[in-house]
Amino acid sequence: MGHILVLVVAAWALLIQQQAAIAEEQHDELRPITLPGCPDKCGDISIPFPFGMIPGCFREGFDITCNHSFQPPRAFLAYREGSPIQATTFSFFSVNKTSGNYSLVDKANGPIPPVELIDISVAESDARAYGPVAFVCNTNATGGILMDTYTSMEFLVDSPEGPFLVSPVRNVLVGVGVEVQPSVSKFNTTGDRDDPLTSCSSTLNGDLQLASNGSCTGRGCCQASLPGTRPLTGVTVSMPPKTLVNNLWVTNPCSFAMVVQNSWYNFSTADLYGDTSNRFPRGVPYVIDFAIRNASCPAKGQQPPPGYACVSGNSSCADVTNGYICKCLEHYEGNPYIPNGCQGVIGGFFVMAALLFVILLRKEKKKMREFYEKNGGPLLEKANMIKIFKKEDLKEILKTRNLIGAGNFGEVYKVLLDNKLVAVKKPKTGKVEHNEQFANEVIIQSQVIHKNIVRLIGCCLEVDIPMLVYEFVTNGNLEDILHNNNAVPLNMDVRLSIASQSADGLAYMHSRTSNKILHGDVKPANILLDDNFMPKISDFGISRLIARDKEHAEYVIGDLSYMDPVYKETGLLTEKSDVYSFGVVILELISRKRSTYYNGNNILVSNFLEAHKEEKQLIELFDNEIADTSNLELLYSLAKIAVECLNLDVDQRPSMMDVAHRLLLLNRLRNL
Repeated sequence: MGHILVLVVAAWALLIQQQAAIAEEQHDELRPITLPGCPDKCGDISIPFPFGMIPGCFREGFDITCNHSFQPPRAFLAYREGSPIQATTFSFFSVNKTSGNYSLVDKANGPIPPVELIDISVAESDARAYGPVAFVCNTNATGGILMDTYTSMEFLVDSPEGPFLVSPVRNVLVGVGVEVQPSVSKFNTTGDRDDPLTSCSSTLNGDLQLASNGSCTGRGCCQASLPGTRPLTGVTVSMPPKTLVNNLWVTNPCSFAMVVQNSWYNFSTADLYGDTSNRFPRGVPYVIDFAIRNASCPAKGQQPPPGYACVSGNSSCADVTNGYICKCLEHYEGNPYIPNGCQGVIGGFFVMAALLFVILLRKEKKKMREFYEKNGGPLLEKANMIKIFKKEDLKEILKTRNLIGAGNFGEVYKVLLDNKLVAVKKPKTGKVEHNEQFANEVIIQSQVIHKNIVRLIGCCLEVDIPMLVYEFVTNGNLEDILHNNNAVPLNMDVRLSIASQSADGLAYMHSRTSNKILHGDVKPANILLDDNFMPKISDFGISRLIARDKEHAEYVIGDLSYMDPVYKETGLLTEKSDVYSFGVVILELISRKRSTYYNGNNILVSNFLEAHKEEKQLIELFDNEIADTSNLELLYSLAKIAVECLNLDVDQRPSMMDVAHRLLLLNRLRNL
């Protein structure tokens, strides 16, 4: 009987849903999206205010050109001097077949078209547009053509901060090729390449069978997140010419790279073969954030200023980067930028809907309980050191406004929880291996209390992949501090202190806990810094228990630019693997050069090991900011420790305890 009741309720619910959809569609036809008398369509694209196509129908900077020479017509951000553009630079190169080195022969600028829109979402305060694709192609065995792309969102000459920014959260850098290392840098109007904001690397080492469809982890396809530390008013995608090996230009002549909407591109091994320079003739979709710039929301009770954009009576204002956006209030939909634009959502058949809600709620609670038990909840209940958060506790945290970072592992949110700033890590996809092992790992990490290790506060188990709650560290990570364009000055004392205290944290994990903890992914991005530049080690232990998919679990986990070659070859993680990675971190601290992995070789490590044979050459690799006479002896000592950590003979590497002790002595001598 109960089963029949559920079927009846489900049938009624479907009927309600269909009727509500019809009513909502009719309502949408009457709901305005732009000002009275203004056109709201360009071909198949809706044009909501503040966008518009004729004078008086748009806010300044939001004007659209509807090009009727296409069928159907296409919408573009209005093109004039200083408006959003997408340009290309072609370079012809020649390759020395013996050495593999290349040289640029000629250079020419491509067309500078306006930005073509795909769609606009007022509710999400973003738009999608077609972006250009960079490529490098070999036209013969000794030469080829290279195209870099430039995308600028700087709208007005007199107001460089226009309404548009390239979204750092909803876009990623993707590179595809047999051997490719694309990078993204800040848009430069001169056409010169700035230091990269992010990059990725893909290599197959001559074995094309290593690539597999749907996998973008560095084997034929690579992916990197865009930095979210500052506004992106434009980006440049650069492609260095690849090395020619065994005449691969015949079957694999092209590689390409793009800034593209996250999850839009699905890698296919077919993209490694043939001429792919015109793989995307209109470009690829990427996401643009828009806002009312150079202004802010009025304070509570304050009269809105002239030109205030949130004019609907049922709208609210939210501050964002260099401006604000308008939203409809909860239970309202529509356009908050026009009068009466936000209207109530249609409802009906409340009794049946409530009954359906109760059924779904019971199913959801059952599902949450299954997740809780699968993720080791009963075992964790017995541990007093760890706090178990309910899914409801974290529901309001997982909002776009709280997102502070995203990467291959997942997303990170910053929020005030129980009157403490915390970082909540939400894995993207995957599964938890061995619930008891996961629970034990959580218990072990919750008991790790050290000033140089980020503390695990709690977790949420009522979801498929557990969310982890950590203490929040205020000053970002060491990678951003060292290498971003807005990197801050770091004197010798600060760098030595960062190295010494980071080593102490790792040594504590290896030797001073009841259960030895191996990190497995030591790198500057996983060394967080507080306001006083005191380092805290993060992202260790649990990440290895959460496999994104079966294929991912078969490979060693970590960043190739910092990975111990022995660990890469054997897949066996030891404390000496962390020692090797920490040696690379020391090199970055004293050189302020980014560790990069290319063609099976770590460039920074190779340069230091070669120069270490003759100390006179070492000084050329030190950061000029600290390479003065008073620091040279200390820099040579740090380089020596790093070189010992990088020894390919694992048994000859020092322990992390030894490294920490030596760095502590250097720090004390420095302060005498």
